[in-house]
Amino acid sequence: MSNKLSTWIFAAGVFCFTCAAQQSVEVTRQKDKIDVAIGGKPFTTYYLDETVAKPYLMPLRSAQGTIVTRGYPTGNNVPPGSEHDRSFEPHQRPLYFSHGNIDGLDFWGEETFAKYFNDHGKQAYGRMALEKIDEAKGGESGVIRAAFSLKGPSGRVIGEETQAFTFHGDDHTRTIDCQFTVRATHGPLTFGDSKEGTFGIRVAKELNSPPSHMVNSLGAEGEKAIWGKRADWVNYDGKVEGEDIGIAVLDHPKSFRHPTTWHARGYGLFAANPFGLRDFTRDPNQDGSWTIPEGKSLTFRYRVIIHHGDYREAHIAEAYQKYAAEP
Repeated sequence: MSNKLSTWIFAAGVFCFTCAAQQSVEVTRQKDKIDVAIGGKPFTTYYLDETVAKPYLMPLRSAQGTIVTRGYPTGNNVPPGSEHDRSFEPHQRPLYFSHGNIDGLDFWGEETFAKYFNDHGKQAYGRMALEKIDEAKGGESGVIRAAFSLKGPSGRVIGEETQAFTFHGDDHTRTIDCQFTVRATHGPLTFGDSKEGTFGIRVAKELNSPPSHMVNSLGAEGEKAIWGKRADWVNYDGKVEGEDIGIAVLDHPKSFRHPTTWHARGYGLFAANPFGLRDFTRDPNQDGSWTIPEGKSLTFRYRVIIHHGDYREAHIAEAYQKYAAEP
């Protein structure tokens, strides 16, 4: 086969991957949650329960319906005996955005699970309080936009946050475009240097590495080569319930401190964290903290792709180039 023909076949494959027919998205709002279905099949639910410290999406499913995220916690409940797992960490929701040090408060951890940890020290916990749902609609794509107050343990508001999700799907993939904007509305707001953050997904145990596979945009493989390093994207892939499947997180060039560093662990925590430089480098002279001046904001943008096959079959590198070109 000639090189010219091989190139044409490859390009055609990428075209088919990126231009597959989009399925309709249904967004259904209920009392304290919003359900999202794609192509008539359940995809995920956005939980907004005021008794839980932060909002989250749970579960995430492939186009075939396979669940790719961990099955707990549900609300503030965990399965009996789960706490004996070394990587239990129930505050790690299936998909969420938070950080371990915002003005000294821990929004990554959750006070309801504090009894399972002995290393939290005296740091107080923060929580996110829903203020309003600005948008929740379906169609060719689904859109959810919600506004929250960031509160300390006494209820004092320290800032505001908007979470926005756009959902797409076709026969092969499910995609979530995520945008998080944090505003300093009550004085300056500081994100401290901590590895505990920031945009997190807790994958199904079958996607832990090993037995599954972690790779980043530079071709590095495994936790040791990926954790704390900068990259445009990271992908986990393996086999879940008999399906060859993967999940990628792409960091947009306009996202804060791109390319982000990654708090990506082999035990299943899949997180982008642009703040944890001291922890990641183990250099006490490094400081990844950032202060948002009063009246200003900070925006983070990520694309999540749940795909069939491994990252090569899913053309994740090409998908990133397409995403990076978007304004």
